[in-house]
Amino acid sequence: MICVLVVGAGAAWEPPALNALNERSDVTVLKRCVDVNDLLAVATLGQADVAVVGLDAPGLDGSAVEHLRRHRVRTVGVATDSGESTRARAARIGIRAVAPAGDVAALVALVQEPPAGPVTTPRTPLPPDLGAARGGDTAARPAHAQRSGGADVAAPPWTPTTVAVWGPAGAPGRTTTAVGLAAALGRRGEPTLLVDADPWGGAVAQQLGVVDDVSGLLQVARSAAAGDLARGWTAAVRRLERHLHVLSGLPRPERWDEVEPQVLEDLIAAARHAGHVVVDTGFSLETDETAAIAGRPERNGLTLAALERADVVVAVGTADPVGLARLTRGLAELRELSPTRLHVVVNRARSSLGWSTAQVHGLVAEVAGDVGVHFLPDDQGAVDRALVTGRHVLDGPDGPLVRALVELAAAVVPSSGRVPTDGRRGARLRRRTAGTARRR
Repeated sequence: MICVLVVGAGAAWEPPALNALNERSDVTVLKRCVDVNDLLAVATLGQADVAVVGLDAPGLDGSAVEHLRRHRVRTVGVATDSGESTRARAARIGIRAVAPAGDVAALVALVQEPPAGPVTTPRTPLPPDLGAARGGDTAARPAHAQRSGGADVAAPPWTPTTVAVWGPAGAPGRTTTAVGLAAALGRRGEPTLLVDADPWGGAVAQQLGVVDDVSGLLQVARSAAAGDLARGWTAAVRRLERHLHVLSGLPRPERWDEVEPQVLEDLIAAARHAGHVVVDTGFSLETDETAAIAGRPERNGLTLAALERADVVVAVGTADPVGLARLTRGLAELRELSPTRLHVVVNRARSSLGWSTAQVHGLVAEVAGDVGVHFLPDDQGAVDRALVTGRHVLDGPDGPLVRALVELAAAVVPSSGRVPTDGRRGARLRRRTAGTARRR
């Protein structure tokens, strides 16, 4: 028996389609859904096999089709317009079965078809430095205003690594560590994309003085909804240095529900064709069991997706008693969620606290086992200089924090031995005057 959900929103094709489906002895129409949100909620119950949806239904996009696929519901689209553009859009969002609105027999035949393999979208290989902007030389424009392009070239001759940087609540230094780690990888001549995926209020763009009119993460989400993420995500990326790029995060924390976790997973998969991916995550590891039933994303879904897709997880905590207590509690939960390689970073380490490195190693080992533990010194002067100038720490004078970040990068992602071809440090970032651009 094939169980079917229908979303027609009162379109003319809906009544004949319902009648034809109800006449079949091998088909049961479970529900005539009000809209796409209702469809997604009902699909989570696990009782449906096929969703018949009008291609012009509001809310029908790549994320909705992916949600149905994850719950083993095959989508059959109904096209009121038989033009090539309609079928092309259906293919972009992952719908391979499309019936004309006036052909009830074709619709029933598609519903009865056995499940096929998943739709795969061809990914566009990207240049090792994520490319220069199409149609001109990016070197003539400010570094933080440069957009990356999408020329087709070979993948890098080394294995790209995805690193998720996580830390508990209390501002332990996740973003500073993620930015410094990404910058250190880029300075080695290895193309690196820094992604701000913090659903609780990312600050990567603010730290680096990147003020733009559009959030990079939201722009990627829109590309995903149009079924064009694999090619369109590069337009949202900003080039900071020759081998360092950034994707800015949410403009306001309350817009977290506009980005599905699947968008981040697909972005990581696409970006790995070009180089390393460093993801700055949120602090919370809580799961929302009601999200799937309600047909909406989880607020912490971006963080959990990054941890799941990462090759390496870097957990950051401060060296004081409160920070270490939060870190150890989080490590216990983190080990259950993410079986990937783990490195622990103890930030703002200083002798005045009275902790020895051996004591900290022992504390971490009790919770996380034998993992790499690294110490970042309390070099507030270097952090302050970077913040007020809109640069990363490695762009300032050499110091203990800079050296520690370079050593951390070498431990987390062993060097490929590649040397920057220009032999120079990357271009310095310049902070734009506040108010010169408005983020949407």
